[in-house]
Amino acid sequence: MKTDNKPWFWIPLLNFASGLPYAVIISVSVLMYKNLGIPNEDIGLYTSLLYLPWVIKPLWSPFIELTGTKRKWFLAMQLVISLAFLAVGFIIPLNQFFLMSLAIFWVAAFASASNDVASDGFYLLVLPKEQQSFFLGIRSTFYRLSMLAGNGLIVLFAGYLENKYGDNTKAWSYTMIAVGLLMAFITVYNFIFTPKTEINTIETEKEAHDKSFASVFESFFKKKQIGLVLAFILVFRLGESQLLKMLSPFLLDKKDLGGMALETESVGIIYGTLGIFALTIGGILGGIAISKHGLTKWMLPMFLAMHLPILGFIGLAHFQPEELFHLHLNLYFFEINSPLNLYTCVTVVLEQFGYGFGFTGFMMFLIYVAEGESKTSHYALATGFMALGMMLPGMLSGYIQQFLGYQNFFIWVFIATIPGLILSRFLIFPKDFGKKSEEV
Repeated sequence: MKTDNKPWFWIPLLNFASGLPYAVIISVSVLMYKNLGIPNEDIGLYTSLLYLPWVIKPLWSPFIELTGTKRKWFLAMQLVISLAFLAVGFIIPLNQFFLMSLAIFWVAAFASASNDVASDGFYLLVLPKEQQSFFLGIRSTFYRLSMLAGNGLIVLFAGYLENKYGDNTKAWSYTMIAVGLLMAFITVYNFIFTPKTEINTIETEKEAHDKSFASVFESFFKKKQIGLVLAFILVFRLGESQLLKMLSPFLLDKKDLGGMALETESVGIIYGTLGIFALTIGGILGGIAISKHGLTKWMLPMFLAMHLPILGFIGLAHFQPEELFHLHLNLYFFEINSPLNLYTCVTVVLEQFGYGFGFTGFMMFLIYVAEGESKTSHYALATGFMALGMMLPGMLSGYIQQFLGYQNFFIWVFIATIPGLILSRFLIFPKDFGKKSEEV
């Protein structure tokens, strides 16, 4: 079947293959290690280090740009990711599984970051410009669906196996093997259905050669307000980076440790269904708001919507409300009967909605930062600094939580959002940036 002019055949799963490894490596690994008995300090430190490949991605993206085809790169990287997840599944039962699995996740993270570079480049080369704006929304949708699969269905599946076998080691071993097989299937699918010809490749590579790598960096650091901009990018997610690493341990930890004592299945349902739905709605409304009125009007409300729900977790940690109902699901292959806490569900929904709504504003600002020549490279640099701002605080989050306890930790996380809010008020950019043009 000829698929070169049928982007519906290849864009969905190509972008699904970008989001799923990221979700497993950065988020699902936290749950896995928590249920396998790893301390919070080690979870926060070592899983945050897995951000590093996305931080330094701009350093080797020119090599991907100029060596081989994008299609060969993303197929090779997806194959590496598949083998890595399979390997993690097989080594989980071993005594030294923690260090060994981290090493393999590290390889998978570099492969995933490289896959992102190649997939983005492939999209720009193969898809005609007149179709790119339409399919940008499709790419985003399937990336979000991959988050649902990772943080929801995979976690739900692991929780089901934990209850079935009464053995967390066996449950997570089987889960990671299943993820590896899923990624292998996606790789084969992309091999069959992605277009074989990359148009405009020679022209694009010539343009890349004409502009030195050093000049791209130099022009980025000469941008207006660049010192303030980088400070803002680095500290804006200071609170969120710590929150994301310790939320799953908080939800899973027993009451006497200050946690909510939820089951893995419950966490999968809350974040993978209710949370993703709220996240998606928030993201859509955020995009609509900016397109109608521009970023200036919505920046502060978006950032407040992103950070204020942290107050809900302060309340949960303080009052520790008991479970209120059980959710019973019969999903053909397996049956779920999980205890859920109404207050936890509401807090997560508000937090995820606020995150989707507010993060749209932050990403729109990064697009503004990348404006001008070398837009692709400058955007990669901006997102690299963003990843650095996630990695460094996340590394310390487990130690801070253990020292403060969950109640005080969430208070600290809320305080940590203030510097970013203050810096955002000094940023200068066009008032109507992001507003949809009314011209035909």
